[in-house]
Amino acid sequence: MNLRNVAIIAHVDHGKTTLVDQLFRQSGTFRDNQRVEERAMDSNDLEKERGITILAKCTSVDWQGTRINIVDTPGHADFGGEVERILSMVDGVILLVDSSEGAMPQTKFVTGKALALGLRPIVVVNKIDRPDERIQEVLDEVFDLFVSLEASDEQLDFPVLYASGRNGYANEDPSLREGTLAPLFNKIVDHVPPPSADPDGPFKFLVTLLDRDNFLGRILTGLVFSGSIKTNMPIHALDADGNVVETGRASKLMTFRGLERVPTDEAQAGDIISLAGLTTATVANTICDPSVTEPLQAQPIDPPTLSMRFAVNDSPMAGREGTKVTSRMIRDRLFREAESNVAIKVTESADRDSFEVAGRGELQLGVLIETMRREGFELGISRPRVLFGTDEAGNRTEPYETVVIDVDEEYSGTVVEKMNLRKAEMTDMRPSGGGKIRITFSAPSRGLIGYHGEFLSDTRGTGIMNRLFEKYGPHKGNIEGRKNGVLISNGAGEAQAYALGPLEERGILFVGHGEALYEGMIIGENAKTDDLEVNPMKAKQLTNFRASGGKDDAIRLTPPKKMTLEQAIAYIDDDELVEVTPKSIRLRKLHLDPHERKRASRAKAA
Repeated sequence: MNLRNVAIIAHVDHGKTTLVDQLFRQSGTFRDNQRVEERAMDSNDLEKERGITILAKCTSVDWQGTRINIVDTPGHADFGGEVERILSMVDGVILLVDSSEGAMPQTKFVTGKALALGLRPIVVVNKIDRPDERIQEVLDEVFDLFVSLEASDEQLDFPVLYASGRNGYANEDPSLREGTLAPLFNKIVDHVPPPSADPDGPFKFLVTLLDRDNFLGRILTGLVFSGSIKTNMPIHALDADGNVVETGRASKLMTFRGLERVPTDEAQAGDIISLAGLTTATVANTICDPSVTEPLQAQPIDPPTLSMRFAVNDSPMAGREGTKVTSRMIRDRLFREAESNVAIKVTESADRDSFEVAGRGELQLGVLIETMRREGFELGISRPRVLFGTDEAGNRTEPYETVVIDVDEEYSGTVVEKMNLRKAEMTDMRPSGGGKIRITFSAPSRGLIGYHGEFLSDTRGTGIMNRLFEKYGPHKGNIEGRKNGVLISNGAGEAQAYALGPLEERGILFVGHGEALYEGMIIGENAKTDDLEVNPMKAKQLTNFRASGGKDDAIRLTPPKKMTLEQAIAYIDDDELVEVTPKSIRLRKLHLDPHERKRASRAKAA
């Protein structure tokens, strides 16, 4: 059968997953009366809630006798590890760009990887029915991007289609606003080469995705580079150095048909398949015939730039809401995650009660924490810190990010001022239409931790900020962190409205009446720079005397500020933790006892 393997890449929210929905519908993958959810490829709960793709996933559609294997990729740079791996499985890429926003940082990141592998892209300008479309400028931006990424002449001669993924049409003429996706299917068949696999050689298969199944165990997904495989055939797994990891049999083979994995008895070179039967083989291993001793080369993965400490929850409320609270359970779960997600690195601390987890960014680690808390884990999470390096001369280096900010003109001054405080350098500033300005900065990652919430407040929620790892550059020295101190509870008990009323004048509260508190828990933000210990549990003394002059006024409290997990992680300081349980997110000091806190601050000052 004719085969085509293609990946769809785009910036977050440019419409990849919606386009895949329409490809399913128009290729006859679904029955006419079949009930299908929107964004069918975003299958896990977090993806549905956030409206973003987190995991790369394979699917396939049949078009006039050709099977097209499609890989839907995440659009956020934090999940770039997913994208880097799957590019080795495909022979072409569809680059989707928004007709108004144009080429964004994430587009640059993935396209650079694809062009370096020699893949020839098909450019699809999506959402051409937007009222603020600027199709020609966007195409010029894409061409300039390809030139800056040193694309070859062959890659620069890319075909262009104009589409609306939501309405299900694509055309070569930008003025048409109707039709079907047939031109896109035909372009994939004509432009993307068939897999350059060797059907007569020994069986070789490179693992790019790892999944788990309660009945089948490990499921390894990847591309068959050569030969063919049948069920129960003997196989072995090799690591990057050619050492045998394990031997076994292919107990189950599956291929992709629409949204389903379908069992098959045999798979040929060039097809993307899933395979079960091995227990320790993992991502980047080569699964092959026992006669093969040379492993396939896996794509190198960019290193992590940010790390957090995952510790056992040792607060006074530990174990009340979660079922998985021991360090052994946390350790097993984190090492399992590091196996399937090559962009994450886990190291155990000397005390064995905490683990250093390094990843690409706050969002990637935030999604991991959110997933674990839904599984019943309780954790204490530290402030993110960047991973420093050293250059050839022995000087300290740190990660820098390219930050692209789209903001209304009236807020641009504030944004530039705040970014300067965080040691960012402006590299470009241009109008982007509709009264908005696009500003590009090169900023140290350290300065951006915790800035996103402040940025949204400064731009009244209208600004859009996109970040992408750029390079390791010279260390920028001290960067000012959070300006305000916090309000700390000085005892354990329930928060009382009588005590919280006067505390509102001191700053912003994070807790409401009746919430359980403990000593050392952070209950609010102080309006001043220093931390303040307060008593939020003081109740009104009741007597049988009536207050003179009718002073028994009801206390009206402002609703407390409730933080999401990402906001809490970005907010805390070096001497604070986020306590994460299945039901609550609390902020606390690292040392709950005030005497220990003083001792620690004196030791730090010394």
